[in-house]
Amino acid sequence: MLQYILECMAFQWVFLVIYDIFLKRETFFQWNRVYLLSSYVISMVLPWVKIEALKTRLSQPFAGYSEFLWRLDGPAITVQSSNNPSHQLGWQEWVLYLGMIMAAVLFLIKVRRLYQLKKQGKRIKYPDFTQIIIANSTFAFSFFRSIFLGDKLFAKQHDAIIAHEMVHIRQGHTWDLLFFELMRIVGWFNPLVYVYQSRTSELHEFIADAQVAKERRGEHYQQLLSQIFQTEHISFINQFFTKSLIKKRIVMLQKAKSSKISQLKYLVLVPIMMGMLFYTSCEEGIEEKVDLHQNIVVGDLENLTEEEENQTMHYLQTLLAQPQEWSLVIRDNTSKITLSKAPEGSGISGPGNALIPAKMHIESKVLDQDFSFFKGAASTPLQIKLPNGTIPFAAIDKVPIFPGCEDAEDPRACFNEKMIRHISKNFNYPQEAQDLGIEGRVSVLFTIDAAGNIQDIKQRGPHRLLEDEVNRIISRLPKMEPGQHQGKAVAVPYSIPVTFQLDDSEEITFTSIEKAPIFPGCEGAEDPRACFNEKIMRHISKNFHYPEEAQMAGIQGQVSTVFTINQEGVIEHIKTRGPHALLEGEVKRIVERLPNMQPGRHQGKAVAVPYSIPVTFKLN
Repeated sequence: MLQYILECMAFQWVFLVIYDIFLKRETFFQWNRVYLLSSYVISMVLPWVKIEALKTRLSQPFAGYSEFLWRLDGPAITVQSSNNPSHQLGWQEWVLYLGMIMAAVLFLIKVRRLYQLKKQGKRIKYPDFTQIIIANSTFAFSFFRSIFLGDKLFAKQHDAIIAHEMVHIRQGHTWDLLFFELMRIVGWFNPLVYVYQSRTSELHEFIADAQVAKERRGEHYQQLLSQIFQTEHISFINQFFTKSLIKKRIVMLQKAKSSKISQLKYLVLVPIMMGMLFYTSCEEGIEEKVDLHQNIVVGDLENLTEEEENQTMHYLQTLLAQPQEWSLVIRDNTSKITLSKAPEGSGISGPGNALIPAKMHIESKVLDQDFSFFKGAASTPLQIKLPNGTIPFAAIDKVPIFPGCEDAEDPRACFNEKMIRHISKNFNYPQEAQDLGIEGRVSVLFTIDAAGNIQDIKQRGPHRLLEDEVNRIISRLPKMEPGQHQGKAVAVPYSIPVTFQLDDSEEITFTSIEKAPIFPGCEGAEDPRACFNEKIMRHISKNFHYPEEAQMAGIQGQVSTVFTINQEGVIEHIKTRGPHALLEGEVKRIVERLPNMQPGRHQGKAVAVPYSIPVTFKLN
């Protein structure tokens, strides 16, 4: 939002500079009026405009996967002792809204002042206007179809003033000033809106002077030179007597009419507009110099703080976009995860069988195991070394069947959903843990053996009370149909984190929400989540354009984006992170084009749901 405001103000400043240098002294008053109004509106629209001609479609546009990179340990279950979500405004929002309220109050005071003058004055109705006589004053101004005149004006001044104000009425000048008055409420912090309103008011007087002077030039000069000035300081009325404008109006009346060839000055807008459009379409960022070997030490690998998570995600997203060899090590006192670049066509298997171009090596003294994850070329199966000959959940041919998922089209998705429901149903936050203020994430690993029984439950968390609660929940899992690999029943390990929260905010993710948002066209789908993911992929493919400037500069890599589908189903809070601003801007443009959806629902209420997906730009 801040960038948008700054861009609007920059464009308005450029338009005003052009007006003051090239157009202000010309007698094309109506043209200048159109220029001021349209340039202000254009300045608010331009930051959203992109030149499609600068973008070309890529034959292999992206590789998408949902939430793996944002949460390496998979979907999390969040349970809490209380549920009273609230929204708090930041200080910037408070300043913005308070300023708008104060500006609106000032506007209402001006309206009330006009109402009082109208109520106190003597009204005389004419076919084209209503004249309001103000006692003991020399007022002379118009507002819509009302002309306010002081009773102390000379009779010879009266007719010229009426003729002058009638020009304002016929041409609807009050609407122009009211438009800028409303802009002063919305953008009270923008000094240029006041300049625009002043320039427009000045033009109104030139227009009316030019019209009246055609018929009564000498008399009109005399009126302008009059020393009887009393004005109402209201910014959206057309005042006849304004000291600061008298000299300018006289000079403009004496000025010879501008030649038609001077209208060519308006052509200066063409290159200026093209430059603005080029800027809004091709913003450049500064590429960071990336350290290809990162080592992060954290307090607890299974219970990262928000700062540690943000730091890890930043490094991972940056390294994944690098063409060179890289490594990322995240460690605590007992465990270590090493991520490194995978060969072409290889990587970790993520949700939806998406390929994440990285190798992962996990070492844990607590769980007494050494995992090595690596997926070879497309024809090579996932190789994972685990104790007791177990096969990982992501690589097994047929996953274990959770009771109730026997006929599911996607057994993996059904398994995850049933697991989340089981934990939510059986969860009980230990009262002693609540009293002690204990919260955090408990990671649990268990095995579904070759007979479908739950075995080898291991958990790790911030406190034994939370670990015991998770152990109790997992031990209550029902017996399942065992997983099969190469035609044989095998043991399958499964891990899931459970987050305990004491505060009032609820962490709801796309994988943990009871009813996911419904993408248009997925209303009757058996698996709304799978349909949602498929529609997102199609939307990106359909709307994708590789920025031409990025192609020419050889810019490629992965842009990760996270956005929220709010309680009304509207997309908001779009955040992107990638190797270059050109690629980030393109992904943001695509996400902004997503349609409104049916909002997600949790515990019977519509809730905001975050969703993340990375988009990979790759040059042929």
